[in-house]
Amino acid sequence: MPDKTINFRIEGGEKLSGKISTNSSKNSAVALLQAALLNKDKTVLRGVPRIEEVNRIIEVLKSIGVKVKWLNERDLEIKAGELKLEEIDRRAAMMTRSVILLLGPLIHLKSHFKIPQPGGCKLGARTVRPHLFALEKLGVKIKALSDAYEVKAERLHPAEIVLYESGDTATENAIMAAAKIEGTTVLKLASANYQIQDLCFFLQELGVQIGGIGTTALSITGRKELSAPVEFYISEDPIESMMFISLAATTGSSITVERCPIDFLELELLKLEKMGFRYKILRRYKARNGFTNLADIQTFPSKLKALEEKIYARPFPGLNIDNLPFFVPIATQAKGETLIHDWVYENRAIYYTELTKLGASITLADPHRVFIKGVTPLKAAEVVAPPALRPAAIIMIGMMAAKGVSTLRNVYTINRGYEDISSRLNSLGAKIKIIK
Repeated sequence: MPDKTINFRIEGGEKLSGKISTNSSKNSAVALLQAALLNKDKTVLRGVPRIEEVNRIIEVLKSIGVKVKWLNERDLEIKAGELKLEEIDRRAAMMTRSVILLLGPLIHLKSHFKIPQPGGCKLGARTVRPHLFALEKLGVKIKALSDAYEVKAERLHPAEIVLYESGDTATENAIMAAAKIEGTTVLKLASANYQIQDLCFFLQELGVQIGGIGTTALSITGRKELSAPVEFYISEDPIESMMFISLAATTGSSITVERCPIDFLELELLKLEKMGFRYKILRRYKARNGFTNLADIQTFPSKLKALEEKIYARPFPGLNIDNLPFFVPIATQAKGETLIHDWVYENRAIYYTELTKLGASITLADPHRVFIKGVTPLKAAEVVAPPALRPAAIIMIGMMAAKGVSTLRNVYTINRGYEDISSRLNSLGAKIKIIK
């Protein structure tokens, strides 16, 4: 289990330069790790990020009898064995919200089971009802207990499902559940985000017929048995690309961010362009998986201005919900007042106000909206990382822009989603030391 006491000592105010490459997606990896349970044969996932969130899912899978082994630094082999759900590593399960994705695969392996209620980022009332409503349509009966879900899956059948909300994980659970139900399930108001597309392409490799990939209407023709040796390259992470772009914009640096999944960054880049951000796409090419479109993006020091309109997120193809926080540090360096509306989560906007400890001018209008005034010089400070991944990452960005020496305490939250981030940023000229 992880050591939560790691801290970052950050000497900020430095201009960054050089190249940094985008790693594979956290959100895709945790879904595909659990989707591998649908395959009776072995699955090899290539390019798996070595991050704490992945570690927790691996601990959970091993604890219930799944055979998981690293083939090398990046490639992971998974094969479902005889499952022992009563031996599940509850502590690991309760440290990640991604464990909710076990529901979709497990209904095909056990007709009656319990799994712990998930943990992960503390972002308010993140309801799991969309998962439950979708799976109920397929014949699954789920009862919420005080600390677990009791699941019965005795008479599964295809269905037409309208998702209660277009959530990424709810869509993934419904897809995985439908993948081994004979007949065609239609999923409406589905998320079309990058991790959904990764999951769909992976299941196609196993022989599941899926129509409408990249849209909000999916048709999934399942097969009772899925058994094939499969190798699959995980796509790059647009949220990590956006973090590097945000860092460049906030610090006024010229860097090159390689392997950016450009289809999932186009609106973010357009908003930034209208804020005065200067960048250039150097080249476009395909990812190793053969379907994700990548680009190398060079950034330039820019004179930024606030947008007149509010900045808010929407399901893809809107501005990504996980990318919205990265506009907060940028807005501190944009002339004028920026309104950021984080309508999805009750608590996340509150965490944005932690940047005021660095001298940012941020007014909390309500639990979902903040007004940010710029241009504001940021200053060094000591801050405890919030218990949420993206808010913790934007404080780290703010500290790299702030002159002086800052301390960011308890960075486990950041390590959940970003691999070896301090040394990677130091390769650009950042000055980050790990201290305990």
